[in-house]
Amino acid sequence: MSTNPQVGLIDRTLFNLRTAWSQFRVFGTDEPKLRPELPDTDVELLRRLMRDCLEGKGGDVSARARAATLGEAYLDLNDSGRARFLRLLAEDFGVDSGRVRALAEELIAQSPDDNPKKLEAGLRDALRADRVELLTQFNSLPSGVKFLVDMRADLRRLSGRDPVLRELDDNLKRLLRSWFDIGFLDLVRLSWSTPASVLEKLIDYEAVHAIRSWSDLKNRLESDRRCFAFFHPRMPDEPIIFVEVALVKDISSNIQELLDESAPLMDPHSADTAIFYSISNAQVGLGGVGFGHFLIKRVVDDLKDVFPNIKTFCTLSPIPGLNDWIEKLDESELTTARELEALKKMEGFNGMRDALNDRYWYQNGDLAEALKAPLMRLAARYLVNEKHRGRALDPVANFHLNNGARLERINWMGDISAKGIAESSGMMVNYLYKLSDIETNHEAYRETSKTTASSNVRGLLKKGD
Repeated sequence: MSTNPQVGLIDRTLFNLRTAWSQFRVFGTDEPKLRPELPDTDVELLRRLMRDCLEGKGGDVSARARAATLGEAYLDLNDSGRARFLRLLAEDFGVDSGRVRALAEELIAQSPDDNPKKLEAGLRDALRADRVELLTQFNSLPSGVKFLVDMRADLRRLSGRDPVLRELDDNLKRLLRSWFDIGFLDLVRLSWSTPASVLEKLIDYEAVHAIRSWSDLKNRLESDRRCFAFFHPRMPDEPIIFVEVALVKDISSNIQELLDESAPLMDPHSADTAIFYSISNAQVGLGGVGFGHFLIKRVVDDLKDVFPNIKTFCTLSPIPGLNDWIEKLDESELTTARELEALKKMEGFNGMRDALNDRYWYQNGDLAEALKAPLMRLAARYLVNEKHRGRALDPVANFHLNNGARLERINWMGDISAKGIAESSGMMVNYLYKLSDIETNHEAYRETSKTTASSNVRGLLKKGD
């Protein structure tokens, strides 16, 4: 079982890709002799491989052979070599500005009686960067779509703030967005009878609440639980994004009870609430393409059809950025005078930061009680008021608010795992999807950045004395 879910997942596809592409080797050129770090002396060979792919000599089989050869060359590289590969692709295979300018001038110079269609078509072709044409060729290979998704994961990891590579990333994202249109995706319910190879990927890709064992996974797939995933026809064994749902009575306030393997099973037909407690993007290379809101809507529709007794659709969500934000505040913003006095009465603590530096503060009942009011207030302020470019600073909050949910409740000690304590001092949030209000909430958030929150949450914003 992977201890680092994302690092290394790309290279796990190497064997499958090589096997799938081996059928083309007999028709291709000699194997490229590129060293893993792609030193300067190897760059010209790589440039020739790329140009060979673009020239398109021969038929479809030859074209696939060249694409497979180039793809395998990429897979043989280490991080340094892949970064140089991507930079070469970005710098040397862009749009021919001279050709675009010449065609544009010729089009402008035409008389009204001339037929512009041929020039317009030529201009459209000229505006398409050679690197886009080259990337598109991988789509014809078995597992070629997965290869491109993983290549973009590399690109996002290696590009940093490099504007040249960011432009290549934009090209690749646009391609993937067109190929992964929601109309092409299949919604699949995963269960204990799903092939083990797919279930193993759920363990690897789970990004919110780590799956500790196969028994933990089995518990999440029981009859009172649901797990749904989007799949693409060209990646049938790879979940793209998945959501885990608990069918319960009333809104859940902590993840410990929700994931308790010893808890008795519930008849899902007696449940009145669906709790979305984990949404995980399974493919780093599809970041920014956006499927989550479609997934929630599709799952809600599915659950309504099967369980008409379920009337409440709600999340139990983390607050991943809270503690980092608190760390940046001045000491005077953390507590009121009375709260600070209460903390100082406890032996060894001079304030909130002092208390939070104790890894096990939440196990000290008196200390936890003294921290509850200021931390809940800070969480409400962070989620309701703190914005970045007109959107909620917290990424999970932004996701659900943009989908039309309401910030319903902040839960004290909602997640007392090491991760939950470190990220959000153990607090979790319920975002309520009230079906009749979703569109109104979405529009308000998009147009005015307004966070729709319950009176309970807004009451926490009061500073006190």
